[in-house]
Amino acid sequence: MSTYELAIRRRSIRRFKQTPIPYQVLERCVDAARLAPSAANLQPLEFIIVDDEQLLSRVFDTLRWAAYIRPAGDPPEGKRPKAYIIILINKDTSTLAVSAYDVGAAMENIILVALEEGIGCCPFAAVERDKVRELLKVPDNYEIPLVLAFGYPDESPVAEPFHDSVKYWKDGAGVHHVPKRSLEVVLHRNAF
Repeated sequence: MSTYELAIRRRSIRRFKQTPIPYQVLERCVDAARLAPSAANLQPLEFIIVDDEQLLSRVFDTLRWAAYIRPAGDPPEGKRPKAYIIILINKDTSTLAVSAYDVGAAMENIILVALEEGIGCCPFAAVERDKVRELLKVPDNYEIPLVLAFGYPDESPVAEPFHDSVKYWKDGAGVHHVPKRSLEVVLHRNAF
């Protein structure tokens, strides 16, 4: 599958099969992330892979899932992530403002590498950072901008044409629908 096909197929996954994810795949995701563009090549990002069964539920409890459709968006027991990658910013190396671009580039590399392996992902900025910091022993000089949840998908969200709201929803069959603005609306050529 081409990179373009991966990018347009990507959806946030919130229901996962309980098949373990090979560590080597998670490590490849981080390797792709570390090679993403970095402002001034400062490379302030570091990563924590969490795949220990005892830690998975504790990290899960720090995340806020699918706010528009709570609690229907919360994965039930037996459908929860099988791994996490926590993205960290070393504040001694870079500022959060500049590093936000690095985080976005690294996140997308991670998501695309995982998707190529058939693994779904859901990124979270709604995180109880103090709890994650304590749980994973993250030093104070690191920011925790994102947590990414992983697993083999047990749902197939669909993109819908955007009409009047960005709010996603679940239909009666439990299918997650995500409104997306059309290319014609967002694309401008040579000028606005």
